[in-house]
Amino acid sequence: MSNTSRQGDEPVVVAARRTPIGTAGHAFKELTVDRLAAPVIAAVARDVAGRRVDDVVLGNCMGPGGNVARVAALAAGLGHGVPGVTVDRQCGSGLAAILVAGQAVRAGEADLVIAGGAESASTAPLRTRRGAAQPYGRAPFTPDGHPDPDMGPAAEALAAACGISRQRQDAYACRSHAGALAAREAGLFTEEIVAVGGRPDDQRPRPLRPSSLARLPAAFVAGGTVTAGNSSPVSDGAAAVAIVPERLRAGLPGMRLVAGSVVGCDPALPGWGPVPAVRRVLARSGVELERVAAVEIVEAFAAQVLAVTDALGLDPLGGDGERVCPDGGALALGHPWGATGAVVVTRLFTRLVRASAPPGTLGLAAAAVGGGLGVAALFEMV
Repeated sequence: MSNTSRQGDEPVVVAARRTPIGTAGHAFKELTVDRLAAPVIAAVARDVAGRRVDDVVLGNCMGPGGNVARVAALAAGLGHGVPGVTVDRQCGSGLAAILVAGQAVRAGEADLVIAGGAESASTAPLRTRRGAAQPYGRAPFTPDGHPDPDMGPAAEALAAACGISRQRQDAYACRSHAGALAAREAGLFTEEIVAVGGRPDDQRPRPLRPSSLARLPAAFVAGGTVTAGNSSPVSDGAAAVAIVPERLRAGLPGMRLVAGSVVGCDPALPGWGPVPAVRRVLARSGVELERVAAVEIVEAFAAQVLAVTDALGLDPLGGDGERVCPDGGALALGHPWGATGAVVVTRLFTRLVRASAPPGTLGLAAAAVGGGLGVAALFEMV
């Protein structure tokens, strides 16, 4: 059998939903990762009612182990015949899962895949090596002999390497919160959010004052510029999309997955990963960045977003404010690691599909990943 995709098998995102995002230990502190994912998967399945789901691909990086996607698919009521596979690319997992699902659709091996990510930092297990007295914080991102920084110090190193000032980082954090509050007030999140545990909206966005942010101490490196105020919080949440081949779209508006890319970069500066990932996606699709109307980058740290946008020639604090994360991002909403890559695709879906953007409008999603990876995807309104 040929592996060449048939005409009309180009993957199209025709539905996208997410939970509200809660700060770890607060809004969803009792909900395991499958219980966060299941309502979103069920909602996306309802959005494409009457179609058989062929698979569920779910990103997760700190969960209980096992196949979280299968557990969540069953909990969502999809039936015994729907399998499930769990993807771990750390905080790029949700976007990577969507790329995996898109590949299955493009290859003609599936006609409907629900894909996304979920993370419950509140209930993530503590892991202990045999014979050790204490749990370990995280698995290594790299082997011995390679840099393996935690993400906070890595963001500090990237800020220093790229000359990202404290003032710009704080200004970007204020912008993220202000954008999220304005979007919520305008109802821009309403259709994408599936209420969970009685909560209909995100827990965290709040008004920030530059003067208040300026008083916060460095969080990771003495005398540094990265603080708790310009970093994303540890969070709980889930997001999922429905992907079908173009030939089965049946008139539903959606976003065609034009191209995706996962790349490696220096593990000492993992926040740089979106730069080569975005450049590769644009080169493969023959698209100039100037043509992209909507950009959503996982806002793990303000320093990281600004380093990436500077390198790509974008100015979210200036002329590109309406292109790059105008409704806020992970700095304001929170960063449920395995889910956030799918959250940014859901945000693109709202900005393009729910806003009835003209056909051909392009959107870009990207995430940086611990260990030195970048993930990016280009979408086109159809």
